[in-house]
Amino acid sequence: MTVTAPSVETLASLRTFTIELPSWAFGNSGTRFKVFAQPGVPRDPYEKIADAAQVHRYTGVAPRVSLHIPWDLVDDYADLRRHAADLGVAIGAINSNVFQDDDYMLGSLCHPQAAVRRKAVEAHLRCIEIMRETGSRDLKIWLADGLNYPGQDDLRARQDRLTEGLAEIYAALDPGQRILLEYKFFEPATYAMDVPDWGTALLHVTALGEQAMVVLDTGHHAPGTNIEFIVAQLLRVGRLGAFDFNSRFYADDDLMVGAADPFQLFRIMNEIVAAGAHAPDSGVNFMLDQNHNVEPKIPGQIRSVMNIQEATAKALLVDREVLRAAQLAGDVLAANAALMDAYNTDVRPLLAQFREEQGLPADPMAAYAASDYAERIVAERVGGAQAGWGA
Repeated sequence: MTVTAPSVETLASLRTFTIELPSWAFGNSGTRFKVFAQPGVPRDPYEKIADAAQVHRYTGVAPRVSLHIPWDLVDDYADLRRHAADLGVAIGAINSNVFQDDDYMLGSLCHPQAAVRRKAVEAHLRCIEIMRETGSRDLKIWLADGLNYPGQDDLRARQDRLTEGLAEIYAALDPGQRILLEYKFFEPATYAMDVPDWGTALLHVTALGEQAMVVLDTGHHAPGTNIEFIVAQLLRVGRLGAFDFNSRFYADDDLMVGAADPFQLFRIMNEIVAAGAHAPDSGVNFMLDQNHNVEPKIPGQIRSVMNIQEATAKALLVDREVLRAAQLAGDVLAANAALMDAYNTDVRPLLAQFREEQGLPADPMAAYAASDYAERIVAERVGGAQAGWGA
């Protein structure tokens, strides 16, 4: 098969393709054995946003920052919103945290005690207020709720409690705001998670209404799961609201997206591009959800953004007409070759040219390394408590 050299015009839709960054990725993180501190780490949400703005400055495609509540509590969210705008970015999704308070040991929205469930609902209602103050569209809900032992609680009753709690939260949304419900098949619960899979999440958001969507975390699946199949199914029914991109080798490792299986990332983005869901009007929010434990934070985010761009660019190079013709003809090898030809194309020179045409550095990693930002924040951020898990 003759492969035509791709052009920058092929990547035209990348001009409007954006990736949201997580505020927590810029804080200290580690394993359950040790959180590793790095010099220059942000001490508050303002400094987290400043670091995220550096990623956008060098890549041009990361204009939003997700917040995590209560990790990113501030006194004045209007001021935080202005701070972000001054740096050229905006506040993205608001992530609720109802898993680090002692009251939530046995769950939050699914807890057997009504008082704890009430507390969890109120925490989400506060998140909606923060959405109004920051201009955020999305409330992202991930629950650590689950059971460690058979018989510990009633499985069906917990689903009923979850339905009730989500319904109250949903009723508080403004027009244009959404709930994004995340799932995870294990961890921290070892017997049964209350939202363990995309089917459970889909059942709940469908019952809630059109302002509820499923968010897919690429690290939240059993080994061997065909994630692109889930993507295709959720796109079919119009319920894929967002991604949490990361990478995993064994469990929910939260490594840089594309690190473990770049071909999987390509397959996922192929489904996205085939459905046109990479366009801004698709309603799908592409977000990172990662921790940088041993690598520096800002370059780790830059590299992650570049990895997604590369996978998306390769997906854009798939010859859809050739692929469809081979599929309809039952030509298995030709159909597979249409995908593999795109995947095996080195898109890095094309992306470098594309960035330069957008007035961006051809190599964002090198451009950031050549700046003095890393040295400056190490010198300036002296004193105070560094941000990290739980802060």
